[in-house]
Parts: sequence; C-alpha cells; structure tokens
Amino acid sequence: MMMGKWIRYTAEELAWIESHKTLARIELHAEFCRRFDRTDVSKDTLNGLCKRRGWLTGRDGRIQAGAPSMHNGKKRPFHPNSARTQFKKGQRALNKHDVGYESTDKDGYVKLCVAEPNPWTGAATHMTFKHRWLWEKANGPVPKGMVLKCLDGNKVNCDPSNWEAIPMALQPRLNSRFGRGYDTADAELKPTIMAIAKLEHKARQLRKGGA
Repeated sequence: MMMGKWIRYTAEELAWIESHKTLARIELHAEFCRRFDRTDVSKDTLNGLCKRRGWLTGRDGRIQAGAPSMHNGKKRPFHPNSARTQFKKGQRALNKHDVGYESTDKDGYVKLCVAEPNPWTGAATHMTFKHRWLWEKANGPVPKGMVLKCLDGNKVNCDPSNWEAIPMALQPRLNSRFGRGYDTADAELKPTIMAIAKLEHKARQLRKGGA
C-alpha cells in the first residue's frame, strides 16, 4: 500500500522478487523498478512486502568468520586532531613498565613489575603485589583459603617477615565493625589481639566440627 493506495504485483513480479530475495534491499528495489518499470513502488514498500512474505536475505548483519576486513588495503584518512593521539612508530605504551618498577594502589599496597609471564595476556612482564610476590618466593604459594596479613600495619613494608598467612575467615575478627581494631591498635597490642582472634577462630572451628 502506498500513499493510501494498494500496490498490486503480478505473479511474474512476485516470483521474480522471491527468487532474488537475497539481494540487498537497495539493489533489489533498483533492479525490480528497472526490470518491470515500477516507479510506483518505493524501497520501503518492497521491503515490507518481503517481510510479510518471509522473503529474508539470510543475513543478520554480523560479520562471518573468515570474511575479509572492510578496511583491508584502505588508508586511514588523515585528520590533525586524531593524528595527535595516534601511536607513533617506536612509541612506548603509557602502561608499559620496566622490571622493578613500583607503584602504590588506592588501598596502600605496593605493586611491582616482575619478569614473569602475565597469566592473563601472556606478556613477558606483569604487575603484581610486591608483598605477596616476596612472601611466596620465601614460603611458596599462599595456601588455599588463606590471605596475607600485614603484621605491623605498614603496608609498604613488604619484607616477608612482616606478613603472615591467616585464614580468610579470621579477618573479620581483626578489623570488621565488630572486630578488635587490629590495624589501628598500638604496636605492642597487635600480637595480643592476633593471638586472641586466632583462639576465637579456632574455638569456632571446633564447635563446627572442623580442625
């Protein structure tokens, strides 16, 4: 229907449209109008007919595996604004760090760039927590269900002797809302707080039937 009038098609026209349904709609419309001299049929009208009849192109708009890139062999148009932010040959990435580079995250932990393969990207180096890296070098991997606890409250002190592997469930007894304020306690009180928290945790485990 176009401009309030029904658009009628002959059987020949309908058969031709169905047999060429896989064409892109702009091509189908141009060829149909040329072949049958139908200036009264718009592209939208023809597209509507195909949809009603279920004559789909078979394409879903996604690039198929193995299809050549649409930009293959084409040069990117030059524009001074975009050129200023493009990588130049030999330019070093801003997040690329040398081995031994250190930084501190928002929680106060030191991160270190180490010469070990990145487990996520496969890169030759990656950033890791310095205290954990040093502790594992001295003691082996942190056991499952355990976390490393800073003993003196100074997170930049990454010496392995300043970190202890404790059960993850022990942490709330040290610093949660109902904990014993381990991190803010005086240095001389920290060992006592840690010992009491461990005893409470052990007692709870025994009540639950654990070791």
